[in-house]
Amino acid sequence: MELRHLRAAVAVADHLHFGRAAVELGIAQPPLSQAVKALETELGVVLFERDTRHVRLTAAGEVFVADARESLSLVDSACTRARSAGRGDIGELVVGMVGSAALHPLPAVLGPYRARYPDVTVRFAELPTAGQLERLRNRTLDVGFVRPPLPAPADAELDVIPISREPLVVALPKGHRLAARERIPVKLLAGESFVLFPRHLGPGLHDRVSALCRAAGFEPAVVQEAVQMQTIVGLVAAGCGVSIVPGSVAALTGFGTVFVKLSPATTLVELALAAPKTRLSPVVANFVAMARDVTGVR
Repeated sequence: MELRHLRAAVAVADHLHFGRAAVELGIAQPPLSQAVKALETELGVVLFERDTRHVRLTAAGEVFVADARESLSLVDSACTRARSAGRGDIGELVVGMVGSAALHPLPAVLGPYRARYPDVTVRFAELPTAGQLERLRNRTLDVGFVRPPLPAPADAELDVIPISREPLVVALPKGHRLAARERIPVKLLAGESFVLFPRHLGPGLHDRVSALCRAAGFEPAVVQEAVQMQTIVGLVAAGCGVSIVPGSVAALTGFGTVFVKLSPATTLVELALAAPKTRLSPVVANFVAMARDVTGVR
């Protein structure tokens, strides 16, 4: 049974006139009559009673046309959804992110993306860089906001698109002897207890902080490690130590933590969008393109 036969039957039922039905379908009347006749022959029933003046649906025709309408509606919907999926207008996107990316730049990218692709379901997984790399490899993440540099072989397997660069700042508990300063030389943090991100989960940020301290003449005395940035900020507020974090983390107010700029303000940490190099779905390709547009990366 061909779809054109179903469309022919529905058009005739709508107009109860073969000539007007043929005009609607953009075909001549004889092929339309032949399509309806072929359909009746295949079904073994008469769908339309017709004479020189009238066309009427039979009881079998009433039943068949009702079901044919539903079938054609499903086919049309399937075609529309297939085209939408091919453009990336519908589907699902799973985004990984380090904790600080939720503050910047994820909102700047996600807002325009959701406005343009409202029918894409976006899901998030807050994970350190190492956890994202594993899930990007096994395709349970589509894209990830990570902290470069990435270890081999991830750096060869993934496209790593620089998204933003930001300075590091010092996180101090309120009442700390340095909290009132506008800027803090790194060397003044020698002897302080540090709360830091575990190196094995994010070597890029950890190594940048460690290198900064070594350049100032000391090794950071790490007394506590935490994976989430809000946890680090909370531990600092509780007096467990100080920390050096990306500047965007300063948006986490209300924890009882003070954020102070470093002196000199030369150290920048990078955030990048990582995505597989091959077999990108249209949904993922659209998100990567949006991130490039919003952040000005080419």
